[in-house]
Amino acid sequence: MSLLAVKALSLTRTHSLFTGLSFSVAKGDRLGLVAANGRGKSSLLRILAGAEEATGGTVTRMRGLVVAFAPQEPPERLLPLSLHDAVRDALAPEVAETESWRVDVLLDDLAVDEAIRGRAVRNLSGGWQRTMLLARAAVVEPDLLLLDEPTNHLDIGRIGVLERFLAGLPRDCAVVAASHDRAFLDDVTNRTLFLRPEESEDFSLAYARARLALDERDAARDRQYENDMRKVRALRQQAAKLKNIGINSGSDLLVVKTRQLSERADQLEERARPAHQERSAGSIRLSNSGTHARALVTIDDAEIATPDGRLLFRTGRLWIEKGDRVALLGANGTGKTRLVERLQAALGGDDPKIRGAASLELGHSDQALSQLDGFRTPWDAVKRSSALTDPQARAQLAGAGIDIDAQLAPLVRLSGGQRARLAMLLLRLARPNFYLLDEPTNHLDIDGQDMLEGELIEHGAACLLVSHDRAFVQAVATRVWVIQGKKLVEVDDAASVFGRLMAG
Repeated sequence: MSLLAVKALSLTRTHSLFTGLSFSVAKGDRLGLVAANGRGKSSLLRILAGAEEATGGTVTRMRGLVVAFAPQEPPERLLPLSLHDAVRDALAPEVAETESWRVDVLLDDLAVDEAIRGRAVRNLSGGWQRTMLLARAAVVEPDLLLLDEPTNHLDIGRIGVLERFLAGLPRDCAVVAASHDRAFLDDVTNRTLFLRPEESEDFSLAYARARLALDERDAARDRQYENDMRKVRALRQQAAKLKNIGINSGSDLLVVKTRQLSERADQLEERARPAHQERSAGSIRLSNSGTHARALVTIDDAEIATPDGRLLFRTGRLWIEKGDRVALLGANGTGKTRLVERLQAALGGDDPKIRGAASLELGHSDQALSQLDGFRTPWDAVKRSSALTDPQARAQLAGAGIDIDAQLAPLVRLSGGQRARLAMLLLRLARPNFYLLDEPTNHLDIDGQDMLEGELIEHGAACLLVSHDRAFVQAVATRVWVIQGKKLVEVDDAASVFGRLMAG
């Protein structure tokens, strides 16, 4: 039975985001919503939730349908509340008065520690804020649960909790999740909707298989388009020959035949449609300035500790060589970010336990993109970080998906995807030969993740990266380091580590 039906839906902002969109959501559906940054996924979820109006078309909901929406960021009014109270706030007052126990049961299911529940939302990490928003949506026991980038800011363990929670929902509850996390989509969905400006595609398949089916369909459409256009050219060539013969002979019959051929060519050309070409949200290009040193980074049994001096782990003796792409994995709180911070400080200074080659040029990006904080505008960032001429700076920013109007606007106006692409542009302009990347795929759409993967691999860039993105790590990493107990160890298989971390 259909919970919700969308027919001929369209949405226009400064340009058309989508048009002619039709699909339905049935009980028990697990639908993944996939599109590039800024293509209308969040807006579509708000339309389905009834919080935003479409430009055209209809959304028909089953009578009495309960829809709950978990957005990407908490509303301002929830920030002073504790996590527990923010979830309780989602209940109707009469329900909250008598059934607030539902909040505690739900937070137990989501493995939220008692100490976390009393903290103000504004003081929570991005991951805990996401958990709070999910809990607010789930506590009303919806028939349809809408999730906007639910894995952003979650570590591997919390993604495991999320996946188990979704698997445990009532069988009739439907879920629509907009996500750029390919492994998550493969784990939790059984349908994939690729949102496009026209002719969006809906497959009864999880992401990886749906993407293959989409590529095959696009390739078939391109072949059909080329075939149709060959026929159009042949018809017009034939019409031109007959026209010349008809003019020279004065034959009315040939004139009529010429007109008929031209009309057939026009009709066929009007019907012919090439496959959809995704408008890029901005390219990601990296560089590798190269080095003759074999070992770029040497770590000699360093102690990684908390700010108050508590030992988290010892590294043992390790090194990173030219071309190594090292993934650093570990449970939340084990010290991944502390190691990244120690490396960044050591490679820019003097540390007896961590040394960089004399030719090492460091490029660093953290998960908050704090390297952008000192700049007023994208233009300011590029001009102060390079010797580019004004036309070159404009071209580089435009290539990264930041158009001329946004180049001089405050950085806060950029979307998450634009900020991530700007950060990658600044990295490239610095021409490093060693990249230190903490959650580099945060805010990047799937095309952006593919581009970043390709750039790291193509240029043979040496890097150490921290990431919860399983697909990204397995595509890029040539070595895997794992924090286990109080030690940093190297393992051969990232998949087994992910499995253990997700199982808790």
